[in-house]
Amino acid sequence: MTSTPSGTATPAEVRAMRRGLEIAALGPAVGDHARVGAVVLAPDGTVLAEGWHKGAGTPHAEVDAMAKVDPALLRGATAVVTLEPCNHTGRTGPCALALIEAGIGRVVYAIDDPGAHVHGGADRLRAAGVEVVSGVLASEAEAFLERWLLSIRLGRPWVTAKWASSLDGRAAAADGTSQWITGAAARQHVHEQRAAHDAILVGTGTVLADDPSLTARGDAGELLADQPLPVVFGDRPVPDGAALRRHPRGLVTLPGHDLAASLAALRGHGVHSVFVEGGPTLTSALIAAGLVDEYLVYVAPVLLGGPRVAVDDLGVGSMTDRLRLDVTSTTSLGPDLLVRARPHGAAHPGAAAQNDRSTR
Repeated sequence: MTSTPSGTATPAEVRAMRRGLEIAALGPAVGDHARVGAVVLAPDGTVLAEGWHKGAGTPHAEVDAMAKVDPALLRGATAVVTLEPCNHTGRTGPCALALIEAGIGRVVYAIDDPGAHVHGGADRLRAAGVEVVSGVLASEAEAFLERWLLSIRLGRPWVTAKWASSLDGRAAAADGTSQWITGAAARQHVHEQRAAHDAILVGTGTVLADDPSLTARGDAGELLADQPLPVVFGDRPVPDGAALRRHPRGLVTLPGHDLAASLAALRGHGVHSVFVEGGPTLTSALIAAGLVDEYLVYVAPVLLGGPRVAVDDLGVGSMTDRLRLDVTSTTSLGPDLLVRARPHGAAHPGAAAQNDRSTR
């Protein structure tokens, strides 16, 4: 490997970081952990091993990669990691210490771990004489981990608001019927999104009116491997015979009227991302409170008219108060259209560290 100035990544290390981000995606998308990838390089830049974090309680990416290498080859090697090596003992030991004890001579990573109880691995490595380079492909790593990073930095889960509507913005016909506004492809996409979030949130009104199961299901109605934790917001009790009582993940109820506090409480359940299917009342309250990070709007080419709008009052009194969004993509799903959008100019991941709790 060609010698480079301190603080500069070599081309081989940059390639390894790109590979690290690719293999990080092999880890589970949901759960109380960050998806992290690691690549171990020999002094000449040759790849010795790859590793990734496979879920809470399993070896972290660095340790997973080093376990595949002859210990003698680790001395003086370089570890390229997508997230700063941790510096705490949780379900597993500190990765910074494992790297030091293995004799790793250089560590290259993308972004600092924002958790107050985990951060400091880079400092520990430097104090032990390990050369450390940070910020390599940082923007790509931030984008990859945006949900997890926001949840750690803001102390609440990433919130995705979803609704299906007619072309004229109605979520149901005048008599209240809403099945089905969209077609099979759009509905299946919704189930896939449920599985891609840690929790699914509805209000008690939706539970009492629709008795939803809130499971993530496949084309044939089978349960998908990843199931969101069902969460019900509101003071009215969930009936004993409700379908939610039979959900494979159990049920969490959040009484009260403080949405921000309720979302923060979900972090205690290991929830980093929430999929909101709560109907116009709950969805509109979250929007008005500025607590929605992404919108998934499934639009069907039908007209319904009437009062059953998809979104209720948002406190917008005039055009000057309008809530602007940035459309990030549009996707055809059979006859329907999926519109993805985010708050205009939103700088994700959230930068304010209001509650730094982190587990990898």
